[in-house]
Amino acid sequence: MTHSAFIHVQHLLGTGHAVRAAAIGKALAARGVDVTLATGNLLPPTLDTTGLKVVQLPPVKSPDAAFNRLVTPEGDPIDIAWEEMRTAATLDAFAARPYDLLLTETYPFGRRQFEFELSALLEVARGRDRPPLVATSIRDILVRKQELWKEEWMADQAVKFYDRILCHADPDFVQLSDSFPFADKVEHLLRYTGFVGGGKRPVPPDGVGEDEVIISCGGGAVAEGLLMAALEARPLSRRAEDTQWRILVGHDISEDAFQTYRKSTGDGLIVERARRDFPGLLERARLSVSQAGYNTVLDVLIAGVPAVFVPFAQVKETEQTQRANALAAHGRAVVTPEQNLTPERLAAAIDDALALPRSSHQVLLGGAEKSADILLEDLKAHAA
Repeated sequence: MTHSAFIHVQHLLGTGHAVRAAAIGKALAARGVDVTLATGNLLPPTLDTTGLKVVQLPPVKSPDAAFNRLVTPEGDPIDIAWEEMRTAATLDAFAARPYDLLLTETYPFGRRQFEFELSALLEVARGRDRPPLVATSIRDILVRKQELWKEEWMADQAVKFYDRILCHADPDFVQLSDSFPFADKVEHLLRYTGFVGGGKRPVPPDGVGEDEVIISCGGGAVAEGLLMAALEARPLSRRAEDTQWRILVGHDISEDAFQTYRKSTGDGLIVERARRDFPGLLERARLSVSQAGYNTVLDVLIAGVPAVFVPFAQVKETEQTQRANALAAHGRAVVTPEQNLTPERLAAAIDDALALPRSSHQVLLGGAEKSADILLEDLKAHAA
């Protein structure tokens, strides 16, 4: 019997949500599942979706780190009419066939701005003659809410609508209860999968990345402070002044801004666009400097390279700081706050991190494959 899966993903600034959803979709497809990936934002050009049917929903994003409003790619604010159009598009895509599996990335443990759409999707799924297995896919650390009732609402929604919660973490490193106070309410639904990512990536050309300081910023939409500090930090570093630095600028940075960064380079500094062989660069590198997003930290962990983390922490964001501090506690990184970041402070953090040893610790990986296996087991039990 061929199973079919409908995966809904919505990324707002960074690309990690889409990367994880696509990885799980590809793992399901490799096991014979017919997978539809419905995306609520434009997918990054580096993302491989081979084997997936991609449905582009009316795209929307957050214009800034406040996450308190949504805009179209053209910058126009959305309204009730747009919400109705978006909901209709999602329900039409879901109605294309009788899916056996519905997987919502993050929701209900985030993306509450899309309750108008996803609550409707969940109700339609539950109302079918043969309801699908309903699962959610969440990263290692959740963003804490100031209002406790919002977190309790997340747990209640999970218990009401969901059959499985996949947490993409190594439980020896971090557990859901570390960032979610109602983890006990959903423990019966929870399975840890290991980190999603770490698959085969292109190998960099010979010598590229060797003993370098690699500075990256994911998609780049909220990394201007890190980029600006990095451009001026190299001459201020005592330990890395004889080392080539490579700054990778994300694809969310405009071409005009990218060209401005390139013109700011000095001796020993390369500025280029983000590369698909980034994990390979880290394996050869002397040091990684980055924010502390899920995918970047995973690449750092796999490579075993020492790191400087400048966690994204604007407005009410806590997730990256928690993740960065966890690595620092394991002696893997130096953390320096994003607020008031200066070239001098970044250079000092780089010097401190260069004194850290490389690590041979094997983090639990294979999260996409483990997720697919868990879901197929659940589908078998669901059909019984």
